[in-house]
Amino acid sequence: MTDNTARQLHTDLPDLESYWMPFTGNRYFKQNPRMIARAKGMYCYTHDGRKLLDSVSGLWCCNAGHCHPKIVEAIKAQAETLDYAMAFQLGHPTVFELANRLTDISPDGIDYAFFVNSGSEAVDTALKMALAYHRIRGDAARTRLIGREKGYHGVGFGGISVGGMSPNRKMFTTMLPGVDHLPHTHNLEHNAFSRGQPEWGAHLADELENVVALHDPSTIAAVIIEPIAGSAGVLLPPKGYLERIREICDKHGILLIFDEVICGFGRTGDSFGATRFDVTPDMMTTAKGLTSGTVPMGAVLASGDIYDTFMTGPEGAIEFFHGYTYSGHPLAAAAGCATLDVYQGEGLFEKARAMEDTFADALHSLRDEPNVIDVRGIGLIGAVELEGIEGQPTARAMNIFRECFDNGVIIRTTGDTLAFSPPLMISQDEIGTVVDAVRSALRNN
Repeated sequence: MTDNTARQLHTDLPDLESYWMPFTGNRYFKQNPRMIARAKGMYCYTHDGRKLLDSVSGLWCCNAGHCHPKIVEAIKAQAETLDYAMAFQLGHPTVFELANRLTDISPDGIDYAFFVNSGSEAVDTALKMALAYHRIRGDAARTRLIGREKGYHGVGFGGISVGGMSPNRKMFTTMLPGVDHLPHTHNLEHNAFSRGQPEWGAHLADELENVVALHDPSTIAAVIIEPIAGSAGVLLPPKGYLERIREICDKHGILLIFDEVICGFGRTGDSFGATRFDVTPDMMTTAKGLTSGTVPMGAVLASGDIYDTFMTGPEGAIEFFHGYTYSGHPLAAAAGCATLDVYQGEGLFEKARAMEDTFADALHSLRDEPNVIDVRGIGLIGAVELEGIEGQPTARAMNIFRECFDNGVIIRTTGDTLAFSPPLMISQDEIGTVVDAVRSALRNN
């Protein structure tokens, strides 16, 4: 079927040709469009009125559900009051309120928020902060950055350089210099069908000592890892792993950055992965659930030591030559404050923690279905890994995604893994609906 034929079959849709879609098979989509026209709570609705249970919170982001009335009202009120305020040399009250509230729910010692517009920008900002921090301290030789295999840190050049997902890197050749990677922790032989953090794998953190020995600690600025590697397929840290990474960083004067873009804001049943796993980094990158997906926004949450290190030189001088036109945008800040109100007022982090076992039981009920080779998760984030079709990587998972969509459930695929991150208020019955749709699709594929 040609694109012209597809458009004739979908006469109620706009012309689909001009939009170059991200992370999408554009030719297939434009012949077989799946269009979301509106959403409310746990559900999305197609342009032709079909109801879909959203088991991935949009894209790991609508943690308070879609179109929450309190968040929508806050955005409307802000748009009517102040649409934009310049972020350089000027401020507006809401962004300062949001910074205070974010640091209130952060681990002790994380005291400052620098606002950006996305997780990708948050990562690049944190990396720049790390390099500048060491330079100000007289350690200008600390220029190396350490990421991890299978890590995802957005799509800026900084993020793909420290990231470890090969499809995001291979076409772009030139990366940041001086970057190395830790091995990933995913091992089905030892950890398949674990519930919560795997027992095996803490020793893999000691690979950081090997990297330090190779390059010399005086050259390394920061280590960046996701507490839970989301886009790689919900890979959980083995017990003791994050603690050991923190210990090694402290030993060698290396900053530790947690990428919390996916696992922050209740996804683990706590404020952040750092608070759930009780390991405090020097910086955290956030986005997605910060505004429950309503207005693009991200933030770097940094320690008081990092902030104080920058506060030098003549008073009135710019301490950090970095920022964006839309840093701390009024609508995004209003959405962020309202989202935190909803999380707190409706006890959504606590609800996610309370639903953790129910969610895990439901996902693990799929372990004996065809082609399932692992089930894993914590809080309200989970994954079902599949045996791929030989010679057709990702095809089985994509077939299941499409069948679930046709049967009224939105899931997420990453490689041959099905990923789940539902809004935090999901009910037991709704979890059952998701798992029943996946079970049916597994048996057909």
